[in-house]
Amino acid sequence: MKENKKISFVIPCYHSEKTLAGVVKEIDDTMAGLSSYVYEIVMVNDGSGKETWEVIQTLCKEKTERFGIDLARNFGQHAALMAGIRHTTGNIVVCLDDDGQTPADEVGKLLDAIREGADVAYASYDHKEHSAFRNFGSWVNEKMLEKMLNKPHDLYVSSYFAMRRFVADEVLRYQNSYPYLLGLVLRTTKNIVNVPVHHRKREVGRSGYTLGKLLALWMNGFTAFSIKPLRIGTAIGAFCAALSFVYAIYTIAKKLVNPAVPVGFSALMTAIIFFGGMTMLMLGLAGEYIGRTYISVNSAPQYVIREETGKEEQ
Repeated sequence: MKENKKISFVIPCYHSEKTLAGVVKEIDDTMAGLSSYVYEIVMVNDGSGKETWEVIQTLCKEKTERFGIDLARNFGQHAALMAGIRHTTGNIVVCLDDDGQTPADEVGKLLDAIREGADVAYASYDHKEHSAFRNFGSWVNEKMLEKMLNKPHDLYVSSYFAMRRFVADEVLRYQNSYPYLLGLVLRTTKNIVNVPVHHRKREVGRSGYTLGKLLALWMNGFTAFSIKPLRIGTAIGAFCAALSFVYAIYTIAKKLVNPAVPVGFSALMTAIIFFGGMTMLMLGLAGEYIGRTYISVNSAPQYVIREETGKEEQ
């Protein structure tokens, strides 16, 4: 029955007033050909200004299965996704981008993978039409997930994916600040598959991911769901201590063998700077964990909703 096959689309929006309507239309056209499903669309304006919000309001007035959320400020893509997922009612939740690069007309492939037994289906791309900078950021994120969160090496994760309701509900159990959706999914289930789709070129605008946002995303991934960075710091500290001990023995032995050998000021300063830098790095990493714990204890919100639209018509 259709009520058992409801699809919820979640679209985090950031300065997408020129592309969002096209994405929504493509979803409508695609779902018209998938008559066994009913669907809803949840659009989250992630603090990108009134232009995008006005487009969302207009789209929500056109059809009742659309719902809009306006966040009070820019909380980041993952927080916007959490806000959108929390307002979904479908048995399957599909998350996709607002710029049209993720092909909404191929959502049937993701739904087929879920129907065949997968808990989560991620779109994978033979070639991504992103800039070299964005592709590099995605590569770093992939390696981070492998090392820190034990992501399978052959699993590709992207911003276009579908997940079962129980996975979405488990993701929503995370109430703290700094949500990291990929980490939440990976800790919920291992029954995850890839589905090949075509990645499109960006027709309008440019990516909202700046270097600062990518660094914040990586730091969030490093510290949100793993203590491996602290263990790596401990291992590096132990290695440096052992190295300094060996070097001290070498220096003493060299002085005993040849008393005329001068004590090297440059070598001493190099050692001080190196070990001092390593100490500060590890203290900073520990401080990041402590700071995030402090913020979570003080109940800092994942996001703040300024306004909603479309809910009263549903």
